[in-house]
Amino acid sequence: MPGLPRFHLDTSAPHSRRPCHQWPGSWASLQKTVVILCLLLSSTSLSPTHAQTEIPLETVKLWADTFGRDLYDTVTKYSGSLLLQKKYKDVESSLRIKEVDGLELVRKFSEDMETMLRRKVEAVKNLVEAAEEADLNHEFNESLVFNYYNSVLINERDENGNYVELGAEFVLESNAHFSNLMVNTSISSVQLPTNVYNKDPDILNGVYMSEALNTVFVENFQRDPTLTWQYFGSSTGFFRIYPGIKWTPDENGVIAFDCRNRGWYIQAATSPKDIVIVVDTSGSMKGLRMTIAKHTISTILDTLGENDFVNIIAYSDYIHYLEPCFKGILVQADRDNREHFKQLVDELMVKGVGVVNQALTEAFQILKQFQEARQGSLCNQAIMLITDGAVEDYEPVFEKYNWPDRKVRVFTYLIGREVTFADRMKWIACNNKGYYTQISTLADAQENVMEYLHVLSRPMVINHDHDITWTEAYMDSKLFTTQAQSLMLLTTVAMPVFSKKNETRSHGILLGVVGSDVALRELMKLAPRYKLGVHGYAFLNTNNGYILSHPDLRPLYRDGKKLKPKPNYNSVDLSEVEWEDRAETLRTAMINGETGSLSMDVKVPLDKGKRVLFLTNDYFFTDISDTPFSLGVVLSRGHGEYILLGNTTVEEGLHDLLHPDLTLASDWIYCITDIDPDHRKLSQLEAIVRFLTGEDPDLECDEELVREVLLDAVVTAPMEAYWTAMALNTSEKFLTPEDEASIFTMDHFPLWYRQAAEHPAGSFVFNLRSAEAPESPGQPMVVTASTAVAVTVDKKTAIAAAVGVQMRLEFLQRTFWAATRQCGTVEGPCPESCQDSLLDCFVIDNNGFILISERSQEMGRFLGEVDGALMTQLLSTGVFSQVTMYDYQAMCKPSNHHHSAARPLVSPISALLTATRWLLNELLLLLLEWSAWGSWRADSKAEAKAVFHQSHKHKKQDMLQPCDTQYPVFVHQTAIQETNGAIECGACQKIFVMQQIPSSNLLLLVTDPTCDCSIFPLILQEATEVKYILPILHDMPAEGRVEVKETSLRGSDFEKPRPASLTVSIPPSPTEHCDLFSSLPPHSDLPPLGAASDLRSHLQDSWSHQGEFLPELSL
Repeated sequence: MPGLPRFHLDTSAPHSRRPCHQWPGSWASLQKTVVILCLLLSSTSLSPTHAQTEIPLETVKLWADTFGRDLYDTVTKYSGSLLLQKKYKDVESSLRIKEVDGLELVRKFSEDMETMLRRKVEAVKNLVEAAEEADLNHEFNESLVFNYYNSVLINERDENGNYVELGAEFVLESNAHFSNLMVNTSISSVQLPTNVYNKDPDILNGVYMSEALNTVFVENFQRDPTLTWQYFGSSTGFFRIYPGIKWTPDENGVIAFDCRNRGWYIQAATSPKDIVIVVDTSGSMKGLRMTIAKHTISTILDTLGENDFVNIIAYSDYIHYLEPCFKGILVQADRDNREHFKQLVDELMVKGVGVVNQALTEAFQILKQFQEARQGSLCNQAIMLITDGAVEDYEPVFEKYNWPDRKVRVFTYLIGREVTFADRMKWIACNNKGYYTQISTLADAQENVMEYLHVLSRPMVINHDHDITWTEAYMDSKLFTTQAQSLMLLTTVAMPVFSKKNETRSHGILLGVVGSDVALRELMKLAPRYKLGVHGYAFLNTNNGYILSHPDLRPLYRDGKKLKPKPNYNSVDLSEVEWEDRAETLRTAMINGETGSLSMDVKVPLDKGKRVLFLTNDYFFTDISDTPFSLGVVLSRGHGEYILLGNTTVEEGLHDLLHPDLTLASDWIYCITDIDPDHRKLSQLEAIVRFLTGEDPDLECDEELVREVLLDAVVTAPMEAYWTAMALNTSEKFLTPEDEASIFTMDHFPLWYRQAAEHPAGSFVFNLRSAEAPESPGQPMVVTASTAVAVTVDKKTAIAAAVGVQMRLEFLQRTFWAATRQCGTVEGPCPESCQDSLLDCFVIDNNGFILISERSQEMGRFLGEVDGALMTQLLSTGVFSQVTMYDYQAMCKPSNHHHSAARPLVSPISALLTATRWLLNELLLLLLEWSAWGSWRADSKAEAKAVFHQSHKHKKQDMLQPCDTQYPVFVHQTAIQETNGAIECGACQKIFVMQQIPSSNLLLLVTDPTCDCSIFPLILQEATEVKYILPILHDMPAEGRVEVKETSLRGSDFEKPRPASLTVSIPPSPTEHCDLFSSLPPHSDLPPLGAASDLRSHLQDSWSHQGEFLPELSL
């Protein structure tokens, strides 16, 4: 059938974790596809029915050309883009373009980072030596009386106005280096959790001994002013922190922080370990015992980190794995898996008789299998036995699997107050190099669980192995309420402190752990943004594959009006950010600490995912010596491979640099001003001036960046006079720190700059911007137009600048309506006009967003949300293509899960059970409310309890959880500059004409509004959660499927492969199929990194590429 439009389906973007089946909505989607296809099959080219308005193609082209010409003339005139191009052309002879050597660049950055981190390690070593020496010279005094600065009590007074005990006057001052917190840089303070007595003899002796660290703290800070927090966490529970700070209890008056639970303490105090937790769920464990056992398991899980591996086995008269899909394996104890286990522990039920030998046998077999396969931690192995002590037939298991070598330690936890079976539990622990403890209350769990860490650390202590430990990225809670997310992410370097006393050396006594924080933002400053180009960036990851720092890492999410850290923010895998690394080549190389490079074609999301750039990126990577970290540098092909260099005199450059209309990028580091206290009050511009004039020889500045700033200042100097002559109103500043997407930051170039760099030379990119802040809903929409200025020297092209103009949307509309009054050779009034009722006109950008419409409520919206028929036709004819993007850091509301993937009401039995439960609940409520023997108070309590339970349940269901989403982005295919057609909409045809607007990223669409095409569904640019099905079990009946959270299913491979995301099919016997997980290959269906490199824009100027303020057109 001639002229038949074809229906377009996007298959160009493979999903990095493509499942065998994506069930949700698939049937509905198929039905929708059939409907749209049938509708399109009846479309024809341009054959309007009678009584419908014809749209002359020549007239639409005239309108588009006229509007494009007028628009280009206006933005060229007021932006001064031609003048700026001429100025760079004038100095072309003094310019040179240097090709960037990515490998050399990443090695240089790595060496600088290694030097910085080595200084932190030296500071920690100084603290270790001082602490061990102080302990060696200290004799324990049971009756020691000693006052110290308690972080909670300092500066506190009693009702008589006197300082409370341990709360003397402690001078605190705001310090910019410590995020403007109130601190004392001359001395440390001591914090203790609420459950640790602050005058216990062990505490007093430890605090007294550690007073010797105060001098070292201060000396370290003087030697390396980039140091932040330094601290000593004692094995007895106190925490000495420098600089001294006031510690505030929570709203309940509790200090929950216990340094011994922190990742840096646990990782430094012990070596990596494989743990199998064996818990008794027999009938004798019912009630409080089971509650204590659950709390004990959760406490043990809290002591594990990403270098550890774990599994949990429950036993009664049979054994079962808490997670059936982890049968027979160990999984990495990252945060996701630990939280998954905790949820399963909460659901444990007691029944049957306890038979421990089967569970112990299973645990030993897992550990043996992993040891022989060289998997897991390849270090310590242990079994944690949690029971009320009623165990038997265990000795033959130890004889078979653990004696005489005793390679696996067994720790026993006797639950409850009964001591009848204490001897058995002690025997098991002592004959397997473990430790026995009794936990009779919930409060006992914390202290007693920690004892196993001391046992596991003994070999390390005896050998005095002072291993250096680096943690994953984490958030400093003190900074959370005041700092941006890039400021909050830290890593800690930590080392253990041992007792060196001869009489206790063989006992292997761990005194504690010392550590120091490193702000990752400070580390990334050593990879200057200007050297990486418009789209380039640097990133860090650990040898576990987790991101330390990456411009696309989003550790926070918005919950209502509050920003909160995501539950899994510090376990985001490299493959979840660089998701186009399908073969995991980049990830594997960086985990292994290799040095090298590779290239990938990538899709880079922009403008909160509404737009996308298609780039070819070069990735360069290497390790950072003596750390578990690797550094990656990304440069984009083309202009990203070059850097523009020029020469200008200091005198000329300084004159133009000091112009009041010029502003520097506030996040960029031109000179180091945060080390020397005398420099901290200097702005970057003031520091540059002092550096260039020789006024302050101690200032350290980036000479290459300063030279480029001077060049740009000289070249752009005439722009201010030009704009003044244009009489532009610059009273409004729209490039402000609040508008982060429009300014230069450490992570990215502005949106308008990045889009202009990828647009054809000489044309402008138009973006509609509106106020999204709730406090300014009435702010008028504005349009930003920008273009890039490129310089070519010796056949090499680099982006020198981007320049543009901001105009009110009303001005753009007036220009457009005037252009559409043109009608070519026709004399008199035009027969057609965009402002009459017979035509509907849209101006959209290259991503389908409406800039101009006759209806103001449609402006800024996606065309598919307004006219589904028209957008469907543009997609089917190839004018637009749909690109599927993925977000592996999304947050979703949890769906109401049912044990079956099928709908609950499909089953009559399920419906009957549901109805029965409802009737029983109603009956119970009725009895509680009207019971004659129940007092009013009892009824009130019962009602309050029920209400609380329901509200808590609903609140838990409403909480956002980490998820994977996919979302569409629509892109105009520039090869198609004009098209027309008719859409069959039942009784009528909807005629449309599309025409490219010259020298822009805009399209003109003219349609017939008289034809109702509402039978076409709207096309929404919405994210949908991705669900996964385990491929090899896809034929399992729906009743057997159980959904398992993707992020919790991380394998136990030593190289820690990318987590697989699956919905597991489980038949009536839950352990029958899930062990297939261990044989599944890791997914490699991923996508890659984004990179770029250009290297201009470090200087912000009213209308140059560095503009902090852009002029507004008031026309």
